[in-house]
Amino acid sequence: YTTPFCKYCKVAKEFFQQNNVPFVEVDVTKDESALNEMVSKSSQMAVPVFDIGGKILVGYNRLEIEKAIKVA
Repeated sequence: YTTPFCKYCKVAKEFFQQNNVPFVEVDVTKDESALNEMVSKSSQMAVPVFDIGGKILVGYNRLEIEKAIKVA
C-alpha cells in the first residue's frame, strides 16, 4: 500500500524492481476501499504497508522485508 508522495514507498518499489521481486502496488489515495483494507490489516494510516504472504509490515525496513520474502 503506497501513496505517490511517499519517499519510502518509492525506495521500496526500487528495491523490489532491482531484486526481481514481483509486487502489486495499491495507491491508497485513489482507492478508499484499499485504504480501509490497509488500516484494517495494519491498524495504521502510515505508508508503506506491505502484505508479504500474509505478514503485515508497516514502514520500509529492508531487513524485515528480506526476511518476509524468504519465508513467503
